[in-house]
Amino acid sequence: MPARMPTAVPRVTFRSITRIAVLMLATALVFGCAQTPTRSTGPTEASSSASREAIREAARLAAAAATQTGAQRHDTEAQIDRLLIQLDDAALQQEAGRLAADDPLYSYVGRALLRRGLPLPHAFARGWNFDNRPPAERDGYRPPVKLAVLLPLSGSLSVAARPVRDGFLAGYYGETRRRPDVRFYDTAGTPAGAMSAYDRATADGNDFVVGPLGRDEVSALFGRAELGVPMLALNRGTQSTPKGQSSFSLSPEDEGLAAADYLTRRNARNVLVVAAGDDTQRRAVASFRERLTARGGTVVAVADDDATDFAPVVAGKQVDAVFIATKGNTARLVVPRLSTAGLGGKPRVATSQIVTGTGKADDDRVLDGIAFPSESWLTRSVHGLSTAEATGARLPSAKGPAGRLFAFGFDAWLLTAYLDSLGHQADASVDGATGVLRLDGFGNVQRTPAWSTFATGDPAPLADAAR
Repeated sequence: MPARMPTAVPRVTFRSITRIAVLMLATALVFGCAQTPTRSTGPTEASSSASREAIREAARLAAAAATQTGAQRHDTEAQIDRLLIQLDDAALQQEAGRLAADDPLYSYVGRALLRRGLPLPHAFARGWNFDNRPPAERDGYRPPVKLAVLLPLSGSLSVAARPVRDGFLAGYYGETRRRPDVRFYDTAGTPAGAMSAYDRATADGNDFVVGPLGRDEVSALFGRAELGVPMLALNRGTQSTPKGQSSFSLSPEDEGLAAADYLTRRNARNVLVVAAGDDTQRRAVASFRERLTARGGTVVAVADDDATDFAPVVAGKQVDAVFIATKGNTARLVVPRLSTAGLGGKPRVATSQIVTGTGKADDDRVLDGIAFPSESWLTRSVHGLSTAEATGARLPSAKGPAGRLFAFGFDAWLLTAYLDSLGHQADASVDGATGVLRLDGFGNVQRTPAWSTFATGDPAPLADAAR
């Protein structure tokens, strides 16, 4: 019988009838202006021919990508994704069922299925072996025997590392079953420090490694010719995740992808982007544009978040929705200017950065109705973890903006314990603190976030965001 992943117990808090009514209104603001596209019940001969041609070309490119690296591989994979997006759900599922687990194309087709929330016909081929571990529990729980955690406990990244460490330990000590021996290694936030920490962890006999955290640190390790001990990196590298390794990230790129999928599922394909100029938001916008374009949409314009008038930017253009990639204190200034430009009634989606610089409901009411990806932990109960409010009251590292990294650390522990099941069962998933977690054919954790909105100035769950 398939292993069953841990599930969260829903928790509903009722504040008042007025609060519920306002939340319903906020949901209507998000959904009311776009309709979900419909799909044909039966493909025409022309569409079937186009699908077969897309698959043939995707298969050719997948075979080529297997021998490529760096920018060349990235470009090839982007072409594959654009081809697969042309297939409707039925055609994509049918093709996936025809492919063997070790077919180069199956990893791409399977990833496309996961992104659409569709089931896999069979598991991916895996490059790791956890036979040294004791047998899995009935729910798939199978942690390592001896575990190393690589984090920048000193240096410039140490502030970010603390909530990750505390969240990891909250999950670790919250588990009553067998736990691995665990030891933390300081990477100092540098590539050289990460490689040195990994070598020490390997020499100490650890059979699994979690970390490092920094993007440059991960890239340095992923660039090695061989990694003798499997790892769950806590960021994406600048290159593909090596075979037999895995990575988990709260990257801005993933948020850009999620926002593009969110809008195109609602038939909002012509999007104005309002963005800050920092690296985080640039990365979110780049991935948003790439995914939106691949799904047949268009970024009609990219406006700076300090623009005083958006009317000239959108003059003569059709705008279905607005993507806001900026912090909340800046978004409070952006939203009235959108209304002045005639865009106040359009669906608006933001990155999770919109909660940064907020916290005063009277000031934040202007953000009501904006949808943004959020952590499941902030909107519902998560098995093995107290509510965000209760945990934040006890631990400063779980409070405010740091709470996101705390949830990330908690999920890093869950993934460590359930990675074997995620890797070998087609239908396996983990209900974590940051969202629903699955593993694609490349070893990357695919996260389906919860969605929230602002209601009377406070962040609140968007109950039917998956609709």
